[in-house]
Amino acid sequence: MLTIKENFDEINKQIMDTAMSCGRKPDTIQLIAVSKRKSVETIMEGIKAGAKHFGENYIQEAIEKIDIIGKETACWHFIGHLQSNKAKFAVKYFDYIHTVDTLKLAKAIDKQSKKIDKIQKILVQVNIGEEETKSGTNTEDTIQLAEQISSFKNLSLQGLMCMPPYFSDPEKARTYFEQLGLIKEKIIARKLDNISMEHLSMGMSNDFKVAIEEGSTMVRVGTSIFGRRD
Repeated sequence: MLTIKENFDEINKQIMDTAMSCGRKPDTIQLIAVSKRKSVETIMEGIKAGAKHFGENYIQEAIEKIDIIGKETACWHFIGHLQSNKAKFAVKYFDYIHTVDTLKLAKAIDKQSKKIDKIQKILVQVNIGEEETKSGTNTEDTIQLAEQISSFKNLSLQGLMCMPPYFSDPEKARTYFEQLGLIKEKIIARKLDNISMEHLSMGMSNDFKVAIEEGSTMVRVGTSIFGRRD
């Protein structure tokens, strides 16, 4: 079995090769090590291997781990479903929140950010495959939500996030990644305040290469780095 360091290096090499092959700079792509359900020891091993970005899905679990590891030790991304009543904790602990999908949640995050004088970096999660089992705003409502978010002074909308339907053939996910890129371009064209739209958070262990070819700047990889979840 390969070590976490060997896995991490291999994924980074694949990111670099894929970026170069489609004419992109590898350093424009962040590898987010998805560490949900992983122990503090495992995450520390990831940090030793060179990981700088970690993705967590559950607020309570993340708080316990970040309190031990340290908020400044890494860049923390919240990538799970977030309830408005947990916004306070997300704002306190996370550099990025990838899963903003309603005006109500955006308002709650803005309110909590204001209290601690923080500009919270967020991404809007789009339910790109329009699957009933997944969170995210509908594709046709995304631009309107971005316009509404632009009026919040304590939010900085950095881009979009999606999880397309799972396919054993990653090529089938391409059309969904393309679609997210098009929505991003439409939002950029609006020239809205507090919105930079530099990020597309898309691509996981099985399809991140296709996502990179379609413009992903953040790939969320867990299993290929840490192995199957316990």
